[in-house]
Amino acid sequence: MILVYSLRLFQILIIVRIVLSYVVSPLSRNPYVEMVRTATDPLLRPIRSVMPDTGMFDLSPMVAILLLQVLERVLMSMVYGG
Repeated sequence: MILVYSLRLFQILIIVRIVLSYVVSPLSRNPYVEMVRTATDPLLRPIRSVMPDTGMFDLSPMVAILLLQVLERVLMSMVYGG
């Protein structure tokens, strides 16, 4: 169950990162912004490396959230057997 909550927290952090990308400068050194970037980069960076360049739109957060949701469902079906 802790793993499922961790996956959900990670999804929230990715959503926060998406919102921050619209309201905060990419060069910002705010400690909270840095914390969100540091937490989400290990998942987003490999996804970006395999996705085609879409110009100014970064679709890697959407792919990451989708992957996390699939993983969450797999874990839930393993735990609850259904």
